[in-house]
Amino acid sequence: MADTKRQNAGGKVPVATPNIGSSGIVSLETALSGVIGARIRLATTASQTLEGTLFTACPITNLIALNTAPPPPTPTSSTTAPQPGDYHIIPISRIQSFNLLSLPDASSGTTITNFENAQPSIGMLDMNALKAREDAAIKVLKEREQKRGKGVGKEAQDIFDILGKTMSTRWHETSIVVLDAVIITPPYRPEDCKAPAGQQTALNRVKKVLDIERKKLAERTNKPAVPTVTPNSGLRKGG
Repeated sequence: MADTKRQNAGGKVPVATPNIGSSGIVSLETALSGVIGARIRLATTASQTLEGTLFTACPITNLIALNTAPPPPTPTSSTTAPQPGDYHIIPISRIQSFNLLSLPDASSGTTITNFENAQPSIGMLDMNALKAREDAAIKVLKEREQKRGKGVGKEAQDIFDILGKTMSTRWHETSIVVLDAVIITPPYRPEDCKAPAGQQTALNRVKKVLDIERKKLAERTNKPAVPTVTPNSGLRKGG
């Protein structure tokens, strides 16, 4: 049994490797990466003890996956056979020490040297699809940020959002540009709408919509509160 413990100096641990003479000093991450597929018992900084098969140790996220389900009673030679699983994801920084209980049985075909024979199987990531998802998410965030006014109040943002449902809108400093033709300056009333010559149709449309939506906003703002219903005190009338 190899006992590996984290030391205070730089996160280094002495590793006792079976069938090898004197051991060197390696990081805990390296020690765990070298025993993937083995049965280990580890103690966490939260005084928790877990025992199981080390499924993987990720140097990027600094996490390990430990399968605490008991191994099959009869080893199988098929690497694709279903294996019981009860996986725990543990940050390496939370591991105080670990004991190597047993190495993978090479004769059973469970020795894990790469992702191809890992159990359960690990599929390849489609990096192009992930990059496309990332780009799409960034685009959405940028568009959302562009629709957020800088230095404007809630009413101005509400008007911008409402107009944007039916017409193209964008901010120009604190002014709202609608249909790339009409500029609405604070305080965003119909009489604050301006447009160049030849854009009278767009100007009239924006003024009409703005007038209607401002009235709706005013009605919602001035709407009386719903009266509060006082719970029955439980007292009976009439004695």
